[in-house]
Amino acid sequence: MRLPQAVAQADVGQGRYIRPSASPGTPPRLPYHGRMPHPAQPSNSLFAEPEALKPLAERMRPRTLDEVVGQRRLVAPDCALRRAIEAGRLHSMVLWGPPGCGKTTLALLVARYADADFRAISAVLSGLPEVRKALAEAEANFAQGRRTVLFVDEVHRFNKAQQDAFLPHIERGVILFVGATTENPSFELNSALLSRCRVHVLEPVGVDDIVAALKHALVDAERGLGTLQLEVDQAALQLIAEAADGDVRRALTLLEIAAELAHGGRIDDTTLQQVLADRTRRFDKQGEQFYDQISALHKSVRSSDPDAAVYWLARMLDGGCDPRYLARRMTRMAVEDVGLAEPRAWRMALDAWDTYERLGSPEGELGLAQLAIWLAVAPKSNAAYQAWNKARAAVRDTGTLEVPMHLRNAPTKLMKGLGYGKGYQYDHDVEGGIALDQQCLPDALDGTVFYEPVDRGLEIQLRAKLLPLREARRKARTPK
Repeated sequence: MRLPQAVAQADVGQGRYIRPSASPGTPPRLPYHGRMPHPAQPSNSLFAEPEALKPLAERMRPRTLDEVVGQRRLVAPDCALRRAIEAGRLHSMVLWGPPGCGKTTLALLVARYADADFRAISAVLSGLPEVRKALAEAEANFAQGRRTVLFVDEVHRFNKAQQDAFLPHIERGVILFVGATTENPSFELNSALLSRCRVHVLEPVGVDDIVAALKHALVDAERGLGTLQLEVDQAALQLIAEAADGDVRRALTLLEIAAELAHGGRIDDTTLQQVLADRTRRFDKQGEQFYDQISALHKSVRSSDPDAAVYWLARMLDGGCDPRYLARRMTRMAVEDVGLAEPRAWRMALDAWDTYERLGSPEGELGLAQLAIWLAVAPKSNAAYQAWNKARAAVRDTGTLEVPMHLRNAPTKLMKGLGYGKGYQYDHDVEGGIALDQQCLPDALDGTVFYEPVDRGLEIQLRAKLLPLREARRKARTPK
């Protein structure tokens, strides 16, 4: 197997790299062409990019598959993707995962093991001209028998025309396309592009793996903080790893800040309190995390789990979700999932919404929390929701059915003469208050049942009344 090249430490957003040392026996460096093709100058240049000036997270970027932390499902020795990468038999791919899980690193390693040029563009900063330029450079490489890995960061930000520009070059093998996204590719990428790529899902990196990465950075004297000989205990590393929330880059950044603030070479509790004061959780407004969490909140309420319901509510509020949006969604839950089993749910949802509008945050959030708990423990029925869906389907399927003559309005003599309203029974004048033999649905739907109450909550009483009433109607209208 060909020895892989030494990987360049790339800053994808700025297009920078550091030349590996050219000591005897060192494999040739990986060519890297970023958005700003400005190679690092020799150390005696005024424009040098000393390695020490780079962020710790960039300096510690893995150079081999063995250095990658987490993602064992993809890069463990016996995994198909790793075997393909090591053998140089690669395919275009989309890497889907949260920030800091290793998408850029994996793209760099793909280029390294494939002995290919690495070209990176960001969909946030680039447009179609930059895409065309990158593809033209790849065409030039292709003509010389050289492969190009084209890495597109935040690929979901590209529109359809920009995504389509890659298709013929992927098909011809001009580029090995590697797209990175934090959003669900099913929703954000064109089906044509997805059909030409394999989607690999990267998971948030676990706390233990992040701790291992932090320890490596603390002892690595060449790229990490080893020369500082910092004192930091296991508990402190655990706190940093937990605060990083699955993001290795964030963890290394927190460690670097802590090292700068350390007193006497020790990262103590006081230092950690300063560094971790503003920790936040992953939450992408209107993105994949957003919809996953609102789904979890709704389904927790539906499953009558108040503990899960109040947890997901807290997660979304903590992540910056608009409390008014949550109030609106819980009002929908009151109507759709609690329904007539507990009609007060509707009113309570509106009251909680109004309470938040009057109090604001954080006091008003307690009203939303009480609503989430109450909706979860309330009896559930979607019978009205189902009845509404069935009625709408009947309207679509049967068209414009005529209103029965006895139910029609007859405000004029002409209409009365035509039979409008003839035979109508005024229920209040009938014994028992219900005209049992009176038909209220159109002829084509006579006898159709839309609403079927459940035996939970208030609908127990509704069911006890409705079922005998329907049977009485049936008997009253059965010819004798």
